Amino acid sequence: MTAGRPRGQGPQSQGLAAPAAIVLTLGGLYVGQSIISGLTFIALPSVLRDRGLPLDRIGLTYLAVLPWALKFLWAPAVERYRLPPTGPSRSRSIVVVGGLISALGLCIVGLIGPTHLVPVIVVFTAIAFAASTVDIACDGHAVERLSEPHHGWGNAAQVGGAYLGSAIGSGLFLVLVARLDWDTATCAMAALLLLLGVPFLLCSGGNAPALREHQPSLRHALGRREIRKGLCLAAIYVVAQKWALSMLGPFLIDSGVELASLGFINGVGGMIVGFACALLGGALVRVWGAASVMLLALVLQACTLAALAAAAWRGGVPQPLLVALALASSSGLMALGFVALYARFMALSDPRQAGIDFTLLQCMDALVSMAGGIGAGWVSQHLGYGACFGAAAAFAIIAAPVVSVLNRSNASQQLSNVLPATAKGL
Repeated sequence: MTAGRPRGQGPQSQGLAAPAAIVLTLGGLYVGQSIISGLTFIALPSVLRDRGLPLDRIGLTYLAVLPWALKFLWAPAVERYRLPPTGPSRSRSIVVVGGLISALGLCIVGLIGPTHLVPVIVVFTAIAFAASTVDIACDGHAVERLSEPHHGWGNAAQVGGAYLGSAIGSGLFLVLVARLDWDTATCAMAALLLLLGVPFLLCSGGNAPALREHQPSLRHALGRREIRKGLCLAAIYVVAQKWALSMLGPFLIDSGVELASLGFINGVGGMIVGFACALLGGALVRVWGAASVMLLALVLQACTLAALAAAAWRGGVPQPLLVALALASSSGLMALGFVALYARFMALSDPRQAGIDFTLLQCMDALVSMAGGIGAGWVSQHLGYGACFGAAAAFAIIAAPVVSVLNRSNASQQLSNVLPATAKGL
């Protein structure tokens, strides 16, 4: 039993007979959510740079991360609606409404056009609100419906689906924009988003528990020491892994990579590298544990970012090398590390209110990502790409020992929770 989870309570026991079906249907939803993220935070900055907008204005697109950073505020209400005192969960209805709003928002963005930055950011923020609400239900559904031995598959669905969706949103979308036009590309993404939600709607049913006695709340989550330390772990890890990545697309554009080529690189390359490294990360977590995989990803990310900084300062580096470094950083090492990080999130979440606990940890990820995305745009505009990538590499090196200490501290806390329960059982 995972530390911090009361024995014999909560709905985690339902629906465990078909974990493969649960993982696959959730994977479709995670792909759809990441199409939105890839389009907003990778493709849109590249399109804007291709059309001449300055980097400091492009960095403002990260304001659309705000709902992902603040979704913990409405997660308790969503979780209480999703898990009524009696009867089946309402995950399906949340997914339907959120998916329809997201698809409609993408169609509206297509009509507005990319260069009208303020209304585009407003609509993308509304889409992010709908998608983040769906994500609360998805994460809670995953933790409660998958038994602990299958958590690794759930993490693979999350991270692998995220990179597959990001590859579509940042890769296929850019190719469609370059070959067709902006409005056709966004409407195509809206249709794909709806299609990806169909398997979950068909297969998400399950037996309803007779009674749910626990009242999900933010206070219960923040009252747990494991969650508080998990928030610190998430913040530090995201600083080290993500802060420079929003500038990789603009950097490649300024290095002479064409928009259509960048779309192909993000799409095919990101999908292959990210998905493969997500699977590798899941396997390594089972063998080495999440803490060791997180440290490995941090060290490798520091080396890759340092190489990108050197390339930016030196100039004249061959485009294939720049592309390889960008793919390794944004797809390979991110996937490897975040499988381990999300494994920690899932282990720390109480299945009686998993939507709140997992959401709270992810919100720290999103909040730090938003600050880093805006800050990276400013640093790159005024100090250059080399300073941006170099600072990120330094953060990764500094973060490694801190992450190691926090992981050991969490492991000790989990052991202290398990021993009294074991003694009581004896």
